[in-house]
Amino acid sequence: MCKVVENIMITSHMYKMAFLSEGIALNANPGQFVHIKVPGDNSLLLRRPISICDVHPQTGMVEIVYQVVGKGTRILSGMNAGQVIDVLGPLGKGFTISREIKSAFVVGGGCGIAPLKLLMRRLKEMGVVVTALLGFRSREAVYGLEEFEMLSDRVLVTTDDGSLGRKGLVTQVLEEELQQLLPDIMFACGPTPMLKVVQRLAKEYSVPCQMSLEERMGCGIGGCLVCSCAVRTPDGGFEYKRVCKDGPVFWSQEVMLDEATIGC
Repeated sequence: MCKVVENIMITSHMYKMAFLSEGIALNANPGQFVHIKVPGDNSLLLRRPISICDVHPQTGMVEIVYQVVGKGTRILSGMNAGQVIDVLGPLGKGFTISREIKSAFVVGGGCGIAPLKLLMRRLKEMGVVVTALLGFRSREAVYGLEEFEMLSDRVLVTTDDGSLGRKGLVTQVLEEELQQLLPDIMFACGPTPMLKVVQRLAKEYSVPCQMSLEERMGCGIGGCLVCSCAVRTPDGGFEYKRVCKDGPVFWSQEVMLDEATIGC
């Protein structure tokens, strides 16, 4: 049971909530998520999985960013500071950060940008040179840009309509950057169409890449198998793994995104 510190709108339909949980703040890794019970409506049985955006171990504060897409998240958006929320976490397997990494491209799109903040914070603490490539629909949909600029060496922004930064897709800028300089690793989070292109580019340019998948979840702890996705096996076949328990972060070369979309 966690006390809400703030819950504010940051763009149209996007909210940032901060709540107090010393355990989550101390133990969360980039890429993990929390599972939140929607308060006040017993008809909403399933918890809502929301990626951890940032943590502050000194104060025990945890930040999440979420989009209002249905009844559950709409109820969450109406919560006020001082109220208490039921949270499970941290859950899932996050990003793996090696001490050998010297440079990294961090690629995000839309809601998938939020969980990259904690990742970039950890990379910065390790002295990694970080290039952030962030894609939004429009200027009105941009959030957290100043924070991302502080946590990275370069920030390249694209918008679908050209209202801020470069007009077009973030993956177009990513390919141009890969043609100029290859990082030690790439990290990505965003919608499946974006991840498919990142996956192709990672293979084409032989850059290791970790991707965080966005899938619907039921239990959030690996029991219900609702979020199963297809992953390649060493023998050339595939098996199903649970996004909530075995992920949500996977290496790009192992995920079969087309099959994952069908399977989930």
